[in-house]
Amino acid sequence: MLAVPVLAGSAAYCGVGELRLAIGPGHESARSVRFYGIIAIATVGGVALNFTHLDPMRALLWSAEINGVIAVPIMVIMMLLASREDIMGRFVIRPRLRGLGWAATVVMAVTVVAMIATT
Repeated sequence: MLAVPVLAGSAAYCGVGELRLAIGPGHESARSVRFYGIIAIATVGGVALNFTHLDPMRALLWSAEINGVIAVPIMVIMMLLASREDIMGRFVIRPRLRGLGWAATVVMAVTVVAMIATT
């Protein structure tokens, strides 16, 4: 029960941020309707999941596995973008950090391959 408001609030901040809308309760109430609407939808969705036959532990496991698989291409794209001076300008990633980033990406990819191979 403690996780529902936290997850609903984080979904609301993510949703209005992605839609480039007014974020948070500090804005005028007319602009915050969408923010609170997303909180309400996320809360109702979380409560509705309690009435399904979905095993919550299995759902957590599947979401972690999906996040791990999706993380590899995202890390590759981030490393490629961070290495381009025409995109990053003076904030381009330095060689040492670039090496560490690619090493983490390789470790993550190997982990995903091992996970798929052992299931």
